[in-house]
Amino acid sequence: MSATTFDARAVPAAPRPYHVPLWRLYLLRACYLVLVVGMGGQVWPALFHHHPWTLMQGVVNSMLAAMTALAVLGLRYPLAMLPILFFELAWKTIWLAALAYPAWRAHAVDAAMAETIFQCAPIAIIWLVPPWRYVIETYLKGPGDRWR
Repeated sequence: MSATTFDARAVPAAPRPYHVPLWRLYLLRACYLVLVVGMGGQVWPALFHHHPWTLMQGVVNSMLAAMTALAVLGLRYPLAMLPILFFELAWKTIWLAALAYPAWRAHAVDAAMAETIFQCAPIAIIWLVPPWRYVIETYLKGPGDRWR
């Protein structure tokens, strides 16, 4: 065999993309729908009919409104909009771990914090929804976008 001969066996096969089952796509869509209806149903009316907010209340409510608006796209494109779901998972998990848990351990949970804990706690179930194999294959093992 000469050095110029091409050996097809020497070229690694391209990895096959992970096929996300249809039931998982519908489960993702259900999560986006809960975001749109549940959170959006509270945030959007408050944007148009609210008492004067503090600066931070306005920032938080505007951010949540933007997230619910983008979650609408998740109904049609559940895999492409996974970062929106990840953001929801991340902020609620961080808040529960960094603020709620220490307050609970110190017996310092007031009524407002208890209500927020109740609203954030279902995130534990949502961690089971993303197709983690797809996430690993796409976001961790897949090629990144070019830098130049």
